[in-house]
Amino acid sequence: MSAAAEPITSKRSLIGLGVALLICFAASFLGSAFTTPNLGWYATLERPGFAPPNSVFPVVWTILFAMMAVAAWMIWRTPADADNKKTALTWFGIQLTLNVAWSFAFFQMQSPIAGLAVILWLLVAIVMTMVFFDRVNRLAALLLAPYLLWVGFAAGLNFAFWALNTSTGAA
Repeated sequence: MSAAAEPITSKRSLIGLGVALLICFAASFLGSAFTTPNLGWYATLERPGFAPPNSVFPVVWTILFAMMAVAAWMIWRTPADADNKKTALTWFGIQLTLNVAWSFAFFQMQSPIAGLAVILWLLVAIVMTMVFFDRVNRLAALLLAPYLLWVGFAAGLNFAFWALNTSTGAA
């Protein structure tokens, strides 16, 4: 059966979705492993007024990682030029790696300035991922739009944490 005719609910397609979910939530778990032990340090930082309550982050990130997985799965199963798919999924891997690297830089290293450097590269990587996803499947690219918006917000938050805490030595 060709990829174009393969039903979404086929065993192969569902396994592909499972793999995409596993990869994305493994990245989420790894990021959490860097974040959670350092929440005590985070609590000592001066918070910007627009920082959401900490309880918002796990909810938002769970939704975003699920959307990222579905988007990657859509790219994997869309009939398209192999080079375009490879490039799109390579950029997806780069942005996923940078996502985890941000948690390491900001929380594990306890460095808002390192986090800021990583998150700016993450924004570039998300945009590049969306550009290459769009060449394969527009809906998959659009599924990453909330992620781009959230990371843009997070970059502003990261900058504010750095600016507010530079003089205290916490940054």
